[in-house]
Amino acid sequence: MKTLRRTFFALLLFIPVVLVAGKDKQQQKPQKKNFLAYVGTYTGKTGSKGVYAYRFDSATGKLTSVGLAAESVNPAFLAVHPSGKYLYAVNEVSDFAGTKDGSVSAFAVDGNSGKLVLLNQVASGGSGPCYLSLDRTGKFIFVANYGGGSVAVFPILEDGSLGQRTGFVQHQGSSMNKDRQAGPHAHWIAPSAGNRFVYVSDLGLDKVLIYKFDAQKGTLTLGKAAAPGVAHGSAGESDPFSATLSPGTGPRHVAFSLDGNFMYVLGELQANVTVFANDSKRETFHAMQTISTLPADFSGPKSAAEIFMHPSGKYLYASNRGHDSIAAFAVDPSKGTLTMIGAFPTQGKKPRSFAIDPSGSYLLAANQDSNNIVVFRIDRATGALTLTGQVVEIPAPVCITFLAKP
Repeated sequence: MKTLRRTFFALLLFIPVVLVAGKDKQQQKPQKKNFLAYVGTYTGKTGSKGVYAYRFDSATGKLTSVGLAAESVNPAFLAVHPSGKYLYAVNEVSDFAGTKDGSVSAFAVDGNSGKLVLLNQVASGGSGPCYLSLDRTGKFIFVANYGGGSVAVFPILEDGSLGQRTGFVQHQGSSMNKDRQAGPHAHWIAPSAGNRFVYVSDLGLDKVLIYKFDAQKGTLTLGKAAAPGVAHGSAGESDPFSATLSPGTGPRHVAFSLDGNFMYVLGELQANVTVFANDSKRETFHAMQTISTLPADFSGPKSAAEIFMHPSGKYLYASNRGHDSIAAFAVDPSKGTLTMIGAFPTQGKKPRSFAIDPSGSYLLAANQDSNNIVVFRIDRATGALTLTGQVVEIPAPVCITFLAKP
């Protein structure tokens, strides 16, 4: 019996050593710090030719130009496949191949050189596509057509190219701003964490519509409001399966808390963020806070553009065109509500988009009208932004996305 007790206490003494050693091993595990940063641009009169590539060191925040990665017309938004082998871009045009559609381009990625090789292009299903994302399995692409007021789904084939469209929904309706909301304008689309739903913000309808997604067929339905099996349906003001914003808000892009309990909708037309709480049992959202992205004394034009949650979940950032700033908010971890930290000048004009690097250490602001990207350091203790001094010249940057290098 004494021998058993001695053995037991010896094990107790040994276990903490093993746990500490395991923890130290995890802490010493090298973190990826080298990335490729791809930048989508507006082409045409700007002098841009398409998608540009940079090498990014997350340890120092340094961007080093690789050059033109691929020629492409108005690659306004980009998305990288989970495998890292492919990159996809919406081409924000309205005359693809003799149609009134825009297009979606699929590229193969050369991880060593950073160059992109075009695999194929498909019609987007509507004019002026402005956003795309991938489902959680990496098997489908979702596209939001701003001009056409519609959304579409495309399968990703084994070689990374895009197949024929599997899903399509034409939005219907309008809202109070007659200049910007006379019809539907789908502006953002992304899947839920569990891949069961797809969220779409429509600037023209003042709604974030929630679709049920069939990950086997690649189809979208409007839940309670849709007929069984309908892939080519319509979404409008009568649809109850949505999150509704105040008239004239103009929802543009959306971010979520890390636990999925809160949704943050950026209102372009009123330059604000509406915080919604997620009722997972009822699969609905209810608004609980609206906060401006601008200082109280600002009286210029309102035009919010991009929104992202920091990888830590502690901070939320949004860009303001006109005020030319990045608004930073602290996130209440339990309530989900926001408190403004400050609005930091982007040192350029018209920050259409920005990106937070995967390490969460840097924010890169894409100033469309001043043709540059400005790099900021993120203070992890406060969420504040400080300039690193690095400015990269590039014609009309509108989107930045990262790809980890092997």
